[in-house]
Amino acid sequence: MKRVYSVSQINAYIRRMFTSDYALNHIYIKGEVSNCKYHSSGHIYFSIKDAKSTLSCVMFANARRQGLKFRMENGQTVVVGGNINVFERDGSYQLYASEIILDGVGVLYEEYERLKMKLYEEGLFDHEKKKAIPKNPKKVGIVTARTGAAIQDIVSIAKRRNPFVQLILYPAKVQGEGAGLSVARGIQVLDGMELDTIIIGRGGGSIEDLWGFNEEVVARAIYEAKTPIISGTGHETDNTIADYAADLRAATPSAACELAIPDVREIMAAIEGYRYQIQKWMDVQIASYQHRVEQYRIRINLLSPKNQLKQQQMQLIQLQNGLEAAIQKKTERYAHKLELYIQKLHGLSPSAKLTGGYGYITGQDGSPLRSVEQAQMGEKLSVYLSDGKIQAQIMEIQKEDAGKS
Repeated sequence: MKRVYSVSQINAYIRRMFTSDYALNHIYIKGEVSNCKYHSSGHIYFSIKDAKSTLSCVMFANARRQGLKFRMENGQTVVVGGNINVFERDGSYQLYASEIILDGVGVLYEEYERLKMKLYEEGLFDHEKKKAIPKNPKKVGIVTARTGAAIQDIVSIAKRRNPFVQLILYPAKVQGEGAGLSVARGIQVLDGMELDTIIIGRGGGSIEDLWGFNEEVVARAIYEAKTPIISGTGHETDNTIADYAADLRAATPSAACELAIPDVREIMAAIEGYRYQIQKWMDVQIASYQHRVEQYRIRINLLSPKNQLKQQQMQLIQLQNGLEAAIQKKTERYAHKLELYIQKLHGLSPSAKLTGGYGYITGQDGSPLRSVEQAQMGEKLSVYLSDGKIQAQIMEIQKEDAGKS
């Protein structure tokens, strides 16, 4: 199935095509004014035409202050500068004017547009070929008049922003015959001095006053230079060939200086910010390494022979204490058993029985007397008691009958 687009999508697509077209965004067109209407809002709606076609135009109120120096009326021949774009709501295109000039200087604008288109097609304005402006220059060249507001403003701004940057002036002719050659020569001379950036420019004026910066020799000198170039010519609404060819366009010479030379206070603030970040990072790193060192120290202490010997000594002491406790315990247990055996043995000992009123009797030969049948009348006996011995003699022998109980 074929894809179907909405009207809004097509108008938006066409508008993007117009916006991306370089020529339509910076164009000057000559024609006769018709249907000119000044609106109460301050906007001007009009058309310009020639023998074959008509083009709708509008100049908004904010553009009139700088872009229109006369009262525009129907029938006048004018050169209108601006950009062509699409009004999406109505699907119509028109010229949005930023500058309108009477045809008295139309020849210069025709030459300006012809040269601009020629150099554009050659690629002198390609953004891909433009050089980056150094962020922290040490030497900045300036191509402008020796006297005038431009150089005074640049020097004043440079001293305020960064007095350490060296300024090198090439005093060029910036107006009248030979101005273009002088500006181009200045670019070539400064480009050979190994500078960081070159500023070219002058104050505002008419198209004739600024024409030196619209010459082809200047554009080619800018394009061929190895040093990055900032162009600041005229007022904010002025656009010269040099502006298109330069690596960076500034609205005025003063603005060019601000783009070329950074504010040293901002640099110092940035350095302080970097210092703080580095210090914070270093503190984190130091703390991390200190922690690692402490971990290694602990591991080294644990693995050192001295510590291992100490640990073994502690283990030996513990074993010794355990062994002594075990010996003590066993000794106490065996001592207790010994005491019991002593008491039991003592209870079985003959001498223990003597304490209960018993005696131990031996005959004259020292043998124990166990029966009356071993005794003889008149025989001497020894009677052993608990605390001594008695000598006795048998005076009578009585024998118990075996049947008596």
